[in-house]
Order: sequence, then structure tokens, then C-alpha cells
Amino acid sequence: MMNNKQLIEKKIRHIELQLKKLTQSPTTNEVCEDLFNSLVLQKAILNKELKDLNKNPIIENIKKRFPRREKLICDYFN
Repeated sequence: MMNNKQLIEKKIRHIELQLKKLTQSPTTNEVCEDLFNSLVLQKAILNKELKDLNKNPIIENIKKRFPRREKLICDYFN
């Protein structure tokens, strides 16, 4: 049984294969370009989901509660 991380990685590999096939195709029409853009967007979304799965939820919760103090330009001259 595959876990969520493995499933996302499998989907990413499948999309990469589809993108490779599209780039090898000599035809460039509007439908192919739309499909290519759609696949690139799907891959980016899946990569973001995979990155979010690798984050530690406890540490992320702490980071949200204690945000870093923003530096102002005047802080560099004091």
C-alpha cells in the first residue's frame, strides 16, 4: 500500500513523462500549449504538496506563533 508521499511522487514522475513526450512532439498548436501549461501547473502544485508533507507541523506551528521581527532599513545603520 502506497502512502500519500509515494503517491504524489508517482504522479510527479507521470507528469514529467507526459511533459517529455510533449516537448519531443514537433507540433506546436494551441491545444498542445494549453496541455503543456496545465501539466506544468499540476506538477508545481504536487511539488508544493510534497514539500508541505515534509515539513514538521510542530515547528511550523511555533513559527506562526512567534513571527520574526521585520528588519527596517534604519536597523542596519544603528
